[in-house]
Amino acid sequence: MKRPAGKTAAKKATASDKDSAAGQAAAGRTSARKSAAGKTTPGKPAAKKAVAKKAVAEKAAARKPPAKKLAPAEALAKDAAVVVGKAAPAKTIATEPPSGESRTALVRRARRINRELAEVYPYAHPELDFENPFQLIIATVLSAQTTDLRVNQTTPALFARYPTPEDLAAANPEEVEEILRPTGFFRAKTKSVIGLSKVLVEEFGGEVPGRLEDLVKLPGVGRKTAFVVLGNAFGRPGITVDTHFQRLVRRWQWTDATDPDKIEAAVGALFPKSEWTMLSHHVIFHGRRICHARKPACGACPIAPLCPAYGEGETDPEKARKLLKYEKGGFPGQRLKPPQAYLDAGGIPAPPLGAG
Repeated sequence: MKRPAGKTAAKKATASDKDSAAGQAAAGRTSARKSAAGKTTPGKPAAKKAVAKKAVAEKAAARKPPAKKLAPAEALAKDAAVVVGKAAPAKTIATEPPSGESRTALVRRARRINRELAEVYPYAHPELDFENPFQLIIATVLSAQTTDLRVNQTTPALFARYPTPEDLAAANPEEVEEILRPTGFFRAKTKSVIGLSKVLVEEFGGEVPGRLEDLVKLPGVGRKTAFVVLGNAFGRPGITVDTHFQRLVRRWQWTDATDPDKIEAAVGALFPKSEWTMLSHHVIFHGRRICHARKPACGACPIAPLCPAYGEGETDPEKARKLLKYEKGGFPGQRLKPPQAYLDAGGIPAPPLGAG
């Protein structure tokens, strides 16, 4: 005998409802257990991963040197002021050693390099011939885009014809251009030296000023030229950031800056002010004689153990010695009238313009 269809459907619906309710209850109990486990069981995988991640972050923070121990950019810029603080670079500079070494280690290594170079080049000097501040500032302006040797071969005729700022200020530009032609860019340089001389006569009584803020206002005079004059004509400390200086301090990882003002400030912060002028001479001498731009003589370098860039050039000692220039290689130097100490060290004066 068959059961009524309605009763059978009702029983099935009732059983389905019971199964659904039971499933929901079981799911609720499972969720509750998981929630409780997450709160009370720190040993589970998710909790372990969070603890490990936190530990790694704490170790990384511990390894990073605290910013307070590094000199602020403002202090470095202030240290780089040679005469007046206002003349220091306004731009910020990198305060952390680019090589990753500690700042203390960087300072020690940089100063040791300077001491080593001072022993190698005890006769280091400005390689422009001059007898007074006026001749030095004119020669330095003319040295742009040419060698000191070519300037030294050119200035004797210039100063013989125009020995004072008054004379050069009143000069015929065409006549000056003809004298300066060997230095290159002679028209622009003629305009600069005549304009510079006029300003010296009109604003400074025909005298070269001994202050940085005054020097940089003269036509054709930037910070590099001003520091050359201050350091070598007035005995006031200054860092000369020329192409050789820039190349070497970056090779030595004293700074990773490329802007001359930033390089000046960063390097100045590594040394006492009293060493700045001779430091410039040591670095530039080394750049011209051994640590060349295209093929440095690494195998003949006295500071090779201190140089992070060792190996960029020739490392074989015999081959490296053949790359040496000027007195290190037995060749004439840059000056026609070098200091006696240079001659005593074996340096050879440069020949005058047009000589053999």
